[in-house]
Amino acid sequence: MNQSICKNFCYRKNIKKNIRVKDEPGELKLVIFDMDGVIADTISSWKYIHNYFGCSNEKSVSQYLQGKITDEEFIKKDVSLWKENGRPIRKQKLTEILSRVSVMKGAKECVDFLKKYGVKTAIVSAGLDILAERLGKDLKIDYIFANGIKTDGNDFLTGEGIVRVRLMYKDKKIKELSEDLGIAFKNIAAVGNSCFDIPMMEICGFGIAFNPGDDCVKKEADVIVEGFDLSKIIPYFLTLITNPNQSG
Repeated sequence: MNQSICKNFCYRKNIKKNIRVKDEPGELKLVIFDMDGVIADTISSWKYIHNYFGCSNEKSVSQYLQGKITDEEFIKKDVSLWKENGRPIRKQKLTEILSRVSVMKGAKECVDFLKKYGVKTAIVSAGLDILAERLGKDLKIDYIFANGIKTDGNDFLTGEGIVRVRLMYKDKKIKELSEDLGIAFKNIAAVGNSCFDIPMMEICGFGIAFNPGDDCVKKEADVIVEGFDLSKIIPYFLTLITNPNQSG
């Protein structure tokens, strides 16, 4: 990846990249959606909460991208910023805040289309499970993987997180799901909007950069779809279902 097109430190300098030759797309059987900026009409569920509390995690983002802190430490630093009048908050407060985040326009039409053809759907996101589970349930998405926040017996945040999806390694969750479902990578499409979605696009048969926020993901995707309407990607899915060899 060319550093000149990266807005932040390029995390991919510090990780082992996928070296498997990407399969040509086959008949579509599973679609993986990122959540923030794709299924959810917000760029980041974490940032949405930071904005509510008037705080910023720029320092820990930089540390994380450079490999100086782990996913668990990254979450812990984020959660430590969330206080109301200097006091700890309950998880219910996060639920209330995130209830204001709407589903992306066209998401229902997109998921309904895939269900019509028997294609499985999944959310694989390093965002918050509070939002992922609500949107996933509303859209009837089959599988949901996102990160959580630990609470004590009174629902107060403990400061610890539950890491289910590592931001830099979304491909690992897809590999697990592929094996569990018996679906080959060539029969999977990935939809994302940032450089953190590149690892999953690398291994899937087809990658869609939806309203991409950086040039890096544009370079890796098979197609680029601009705008805030997820139904615009339906024609590509139709081709993958009916004539996958003509999907490029």
